[in-house]
Amino acid sequence: MKSVIEKLLKNGFIAKENIGWDQIVKHINRAQKDLAVAKANLEIDSEASYNYSYLAMLRSGRALMFSFGYRPIDGRQHKTVVEYSATTLGKEFVLLTLHFDKMRKFRNRFTYDEPGILVSREQTRLSLSQADKFVKEIAAFIQKENPQKKLL
Repeated sequence: MKSVIEKLLKNGFIAKENIGWDQIVKHINRAQKDLAVAKANLEIDSEASYNYSYLAMLRSGRALMFSFGYRPIDGRQHKTVVEYSATTLGKEFVLLTLHFDKMRKFRNRFTYDEPGILVSREQTRLSLSQADKFVKEIAAFIQKENPQKKLL
């Protein structure tokens, strides 16, 4: 874990920063709201639902970084959050972090490269399910690392 974080620091992708607990809580709360929005839009707009599922993962990943006193600072912040999450959460969460990265790439594709690309309901349902697990696991991880503080 240390070597990846040292590499991210050395390459200027993250910075050490004193981040208040309130920011961590706000990110987790917003991630949970993003999940609710994704669920509400599932039958209306698969792309919007997928996007909000991804945002829930991104915000909870940022909360994870914040809980260790790091902030992404470069032009590839989303990728940095994925890498940091994968490194910090470890092998137990490899499938969730792989899905997070897959969602990042696909969202980037339909947002910037191929607007109008089909985002299927099945794909969106799977991503919503994975995002829900990811947010819950990160919230539990942060709480376990900081038992003296109230996350939710």
